[in-house]
Amino acid sequence: MAKVIQFFKESRAELKKVVWPTKDDVISSIKVVIISTIIVALVLGLLDLGFTALFRILMK
Repeated sequence: MAKVIQFFKESRAELKKVVWPTKDDVISSIKVVIISTIIVALVLGLLDLGFTALFRILMK
């Protein structure tokens, strides 16, 4: 039981050392993720359309 208590004490001490991001940092990171996701989705969608059209041409 002493090891469990020691673990939680050490965990709490380590969490006090953590530098948490500011609200502005989090919002900035979220914007980057959303924009990156949209760009990747558009690129993959266009590639899919292109390959589908090419496959249909080849199969005629």
